Amino acid sequence: MPAITKAKRVTRRKLSRKEALAPERIAEILKRLRAAYPGVVCALNHRNAWELMVATILSAQCTDVRVNMVTPTLFKLYPTPKAMAKAPAAAIEEIIRSTGFFRNKTRSLLGAAQLITQKYGGEVPQTMEELLKVPGVARKTANVVLGSWYKIADGVVVDTHVYRIARRLDLTTAETAEKVEEDLMRVIPQDRWIDFSHELIHHGRAICIARKPRCIDCPLENICYAPDKTYSTV
Repeated sequence: MPAITKAKRVTRRKLSRKEALAPERIAEILKRLRAAYPGVVCALNHRNAWELMVATILSAQCTDVRVNMVTPTLFKLYPTPKAMAKAPAAAIEEIIRSTGFFRNKTRSLLGAAQLITQKYGGEVPQTMEELLKVPGVARKTANVVLGSWYKIADGVVVDTHVYRIARRLDLTTAETAEKVEEDLMRVIPQDRWIDFSHELIHHGRAICIARKPRCIDCPLENICYAPDKTYSTV
């Protein structure tokens, strides 16, 4: 592997939308991601749809590592929506405090637990329409639950990693998570939506990090023209 100091000066060749979204380029991106992250799964520890929903709500503005440190105690004390619906807010706040925004997250968890208990008999719903009515659940959380637990590809999970890397790869120029998801749903085959999100998330943690991407180690480097690359062979 050549030293970074010997890398070519990073230049930006602006891809046209036709070049960026060419089917053969999309296929190559998907092929390389699958090879780099085979069998990748959601990093949030969970045993059922309810636990996954709770963990995803807690993951907002928080690392998955921290969430996985908090949820064992939370699920031991309140293992079901019915149990959590009856929990004192102060008790939940104390358990999840280290995840940040703990008061708002507690309100979301209690609201979700109460709604799912009262309206859905304790079972997390399996449609986007129903999930979006649950307190604390937006499209990202709904897509995580549908994709990772129910294996339903209704959309593409767009977290900070997916948002950043999709734009770096010129798969979208959108500036909101909602618009990025819409663009990705148009260019990524539906049968790859679930795994594609997991792959980009893991890639964002391991290689394509926010401030100093490790481009020299990236399997996508020679088909990426991001302006903030730290190494380039193209």
